[in-house]
Amino acid sequence: QVELVESGGGAVRAGDSLRLSCRDPGRLFSRYLVAWFRQTPGNEREFVAVISWTGSRKYYSDAVKGRFTIARDTDKYTVHLQMNSLNVDDTAVYYCAAGYGDYYADVHNYGHWGQGTQVTVST
Repeated sequence: QVELVESGGGAVRAGDSLRLSCRDPGRLFSRYLVAWFRQTPGNEREFVAVISWTGSRKYYSDAVKGRFTIARDTDKYTVHLQMNSLNVDDTAVYYCAAGYGDYYADVHNYGHWGQGTQVTVST
């Protein structure tokens, strides 16, 4: 059973923007943190951004701070990642995840993952 569903990936040029979405169609993750991670071949999943249930707390990796924005819809069960000023280093499979705990940048903090969506940025 798919618990989280990502969408919005694609192939763009450097400097372009994309918006990723993470839906919780079953409304399973009430009051959970939702985070975005990304992964390139041969590497571990890298933390990108996280948002609290209320949306009042947001944290970003240094690599994306100032370019990416994470937000929740008003119903709280869809989380978006607005990605601006994309560069080739942003190329990866992007995953959303739901979890609890203080170590929000650690993959082990999250027990529920989506299937991933590919983002490819070319020059």
